[in-house]
Amino acid sequence: MSCTCGKHSNPLLPEMATVIETVQETHNIKTFRVRFDDEEKMKNFTFQPGQVGQLSAFGVGESTFVINSSPTRMDYLQFSVMKAGENTAALHKLNAGDKIGVRAPLGNWLPYDQWKGKNVFFIGGGIGMAPIRTIMVYLLDNRKDYGDISLLYGAKTPADLSFQSDMPEWLGRKDLNVTLTIDNPADGWEHKVGLIPNVLKEIGPKPDNTIAVLCGPPIMIKFTLAALVELGFPDDQIYTTLEKRKKCGIGICGRCNIGGKLVCLDGPVFSNKQLKELPPEL
Repeated sequence: MSCTCGKHSNPLLPEMATVIETVQETHNIKTFRVRFDDEEKMKNFTFQPGQVGQLSAFGVGESTFVINSSPTRMDYLQFSVMKAGENTAALHKLNAGDKIGVRAPLGNWLPYDQWKGKNVFFIGGGIGMAPIRTIMVYLLDNRKDYGDISLLYGAKTPADLSFQSDMPEWLGRKDLNVTLTIDNPADGWEHKVGLIPNVLKEIGPKPDNTIAVLCGPPIMIKFTLAALVELGFPDDQIYTTLEKRKKCGIGICGRCNIGGKLVCLDGPVFSNKQLKELPPEL
């Protein structure tokens, strides 16, 4: 007998939400701050850093994006969308006041409880800064629990750097080491110039008692992983996230499989040790 109480929703059915604010981060990345229309749902909603959600453009489709706000700041849920296809183009047309569908939270999360007392080195490339943002803000809001916190963030050009409204605070904090880089020189740029893996090796973070967390384009992840290994980081001290491979989000369709693992259930967060146990399909 099926439940008719109205409290148990279909996991494939999005919750209705409203866009309360948008930020045009770059020419092709737009951030959405949303709240569930059901205030009780919003009040009781919880998630962990690294978990994702499915955003629906009604009548078009849905796509997966990390929740890049922090669980410590629950005025809204924040998602950043890179325009790359039909659904993301439809999402980019939404503005404050428009309706949006949300299925969240989905997937596993970054094991931040295991990192207490350790140094954490974040590495973000382009839109890959979104998953970094949620966990970094969470750690900063629980600053006493962690050692040194560092960020290396890079993009092709200054205009391709997302979350620029956060930068003054991040750059001004004495308890956060920030390095920004772009691929090639640009007028007025006062930070590093160079590809992320090369700048990482120049900085030379020590692997002792340090966790490395990276996210970005596949080619950036490939060479940055190699740089971390060259710097002496063990595979179980390196974490990344693969949310782009998610489809249904709840393990039904099987389209996100890598070997015997389903990214939607076993991920999107994986250590480099776990990645090396999977077929080379990334």
